[in-house]
Amino acid sequence: MSDEDEDSEPAVELGEQTPVEGAPLARVSSRLTWPKEKSEVDRLEGETVIRTPEGPRELSAVLVDVDETYFQRHQEFEANVRDVIGTGPIPTADE
Repeated sequence: MSDEDEDSEPAVELGEQTPVEGAPLARVSSRLTWPKEKSEVDRLEGETVIRTPEGPRELSAVLVDVDETYFQRHQEFEANVRDVIGTGPIPTADE
């Protein structure tokens, strides 16, 4: 590598990070092993605040509206939760 390569600016300028409250749903589901009952998900992760298009919500409050009681895979869990919370842009802490 030449000295010129080391001194050059990044190709893309990085901005300041905007804080977002709550954990991504995928992060929560990755901490669990599957299959899992809804009640066990609630026991283990219910107090976790997740990101939703409507703002941060506790997972326990979301699971109340999920009809499924047993999830074979994390994709099934995430799909059921997204049916309740919806999809879309997540508001930042500044909004």
